[in-house]
Amino acid sequence: MVSKYLVTGGAGYVGSVVAAHLLEAGHQVTVLDDVSTGFLDGVPDGAEFVRGRIQDAAGILDASYAGVLHFAAASQVAESVADPEKYWRNNVAGSLELIGAMRKAGVRKLVFSSTAAVYGEPEQVPITETARTSPTSAYGATKLAVDHLITSESVAHGLAAVSLRYFNVAGAYGKYGERHEPESHLIPLVFQAALGRRPHITVFGDDYPTADGTCVRDYVHVADLAEAHVLALDAATSGEHLICNLGNGNGFSVREVIESVKRVTGRKVPVVTGGRRPGDPAVLIASADRAQEVLGWRARRPELDRIVADAWKFTLRGSA
Repeated sequence: MVSKYLVTGGAGYVGSVVAAHLLEAGHQVTVLDDVSTGFLDGVPDGAEFVRGRIQDAAGILDASYAGVLHFAAASQVAESVADPEKYWRNNVAGSLELIGAMRKAGVRKLVFSSTAAVYGEPEQVPITETARTSPTSAYGATKLAVDHLITSESVAHGLAAVSLRYFNVAGAYGKYGERHEPESHLIPLVFQAALGRRPHITVFGDDYPTADGTCVRDYVHVADLAEAHVLALDAATSGEHLICNLGNGNGFSVREVIESVKRVTGRKVPVVTGGRRPGDPAVLIASADRAQEVLGWRARRPELDRIVADAWKFTLRGSA
């Protein structure tokens, strides 16, 4: 069945890939994005584009929309610590207005882009959805606040909602890939070192209680993530708020990522070892059992070299 969806933040990394998947499934898509961190060429061909902020959704939504997929958020952890007001204003106040606009228009289905940052430093791994939530940044705190808001809306007004908590999203999907300014994610940073755009990649700590002493993280391919969003639309149930972690269920260390980049690119990567960063847990790995049981989802592209290779193709495309 063909449906019409609003994708907020659909010019950004994950939002653009999800919008592309929705279009490929035959749906109609409207992208709402102020392009402050996204890119106009990230809006998929065939999508209607509206340039604006989350608060502008009230002028777009009507009964013709089957649902909203919400990606529009400030998402830099370090910035959120330095400028928390921006994050509460954009992520929480903006989401409150969006949900109010949905209620007024009679649009009763929402898939929300959440994050593993809501858990903070884990007490045990793999991390399940029942783990204690204790975010260590304003970014994580605002995402958790929106999750609470969505739960309240579901109970009070029958919203059908799914929150998907991402771990480390990576890779690319054709012409849609990762671009951040400034860049803070490991794989693109290692690419920069491989291309000579930075003198080296710094490994923050090599004395963690892991196999090679470096931090371990759960990387999930962005295309796998997008497939979960499409499945979530079907799983959303009126009056319920489902929360699912999305990850591979296994992890790769910082050094394993660097070695993968070397293999995939055939280039040297200068490495410097630095001290630990405060608050960096040794291991962050998701339990994706609930997503598999309820959504019927699993990561179909779990291999690190596959994730790195797809991201590298996108990087070379931008360098051409």
